[in-house]
Amino acid sequence: MSPQEKVRARFEAEFGESPAFIVRAPGRVNLIGEHTDYNDGFVFPMAIDRATWIALRPRADKRVSAISLDMDERREFALDDLPRPGKLRWIDYLIGVAWSLGERGYALNGWDGVISGDVPIGSGLSSSAALELAAARAFYEVSDFDWDARAMALACQAAENNWLSVNCGIMDQMISAAGVADRALLIDCRSLATRTAPLPPGTAVVILDTGTRRGLVDSEYNERRARCEAAARHFGVAALRDIDLAEFERRGHELDEVSRRRARHVISENERALQARDAMKAGDAGTLGRLMIESHISLRDDFEVSSPALDAIVAGANAEAACYGARMTGAGFGGCAVALARTEAADTFGERVAAKYRAETGYEPAIYVTRASRGAETVFPASIP
Repeated sequence: MSPQEKVRARFEAEFGESPAFIVRAPGRVNLIGEHTDYNDGFVFPMAIDRATWIALRPRADKRVSAISLDMDERREFALDDLPRPGKLRWIDYLIGVAWSLGERGYALNGWDGVISGDVPIGSGLSSSAALELAAARAFYEVSDFDWDARAMALACQAAENNWLSVNCGIMDQMISAAGVADRALLIDCRSLATRTAPLPPGTAVVILDTGTRRGLVDSEYNERRARCEAAARHFGVAALRDIDLAEFERRGHELDEVSRRRARHVISENERALQARDAMKAGDAGTLGRLMIESHISLRDDFEVSSPALDAIVAGANAEAACYGARMTGAGFGGCAVALARTEAADTFGERVAAKYRAETGYEPAIYVTRASRGAETVFPASIP
């Protein structure tokens, strides 16, 4: 049974009627452009065909009551008395979205809902952003405000940054809000301008989940972010996005060795993201794959956010004839890699990579051949997102 079917069935069993609305918001995989978002740079994600779903009905009072099928738990909160998070729970993401929308002047109404999803938690595929944007879409359906994907993405990012104290960039929320079917989305993380591009003909995106999770790496993330910000200050610019490789080659020696490598990754990754746009527009799978391979090497050696498991699954993928290129995706230290493969061989490719990886590491991987999906939307009743 799909998540959509699950939330509908549980809603009908719980409340004795059909839901008034069913909404969804997707997870994402980033094709290229990693750790560039908080440097005002470029990212190139696509929304995937895995999502968080909410079946819901409006309430007459200012309360939200939600059942998480995945956590097997019911939680409730009052919109006029939002509880601050302690130990982070799934319901805190809903509360954070309610807080952030309220801070922006949206008048919210309550709802009863049932939630489920198939974005693997902790895999680097943005299950949290999917939950946030699904919650925002639920509030939209029962309240009286217009849906604006960019505004909703910013509100959900603010919920993570300022309510949940998770110092994320804008990419995850933006692609979950604004994804386009059958297209990847180049996002300028400074202006939030977007441009779509199709995958090269005859290619498929394959997600390679290592079966390992990031764990507690906040300090590592914060250290890298701080070094990037310090490097930008040293160069006298607002963000590393404002330095090109030619200038960096002239002045990079002014930084200490670690900061130089961190900055080199961000600057070169921005250029790779823009080159990937051109490769996609030209239908050039070979160049896109090469850029993905270069991205992984940079993330592994300069930014140092890969892991033995990620390196193993990427190497296994790149050794396959059906693969144009593979790289780690997400924050790193575990989670998923992404590969660009020939469509007709994608399933076999995934099976071969999984078998090699399993034999080499002992971990049990999960392989998803995915497609680009739409951003947050209402699927029942059918409406224009």
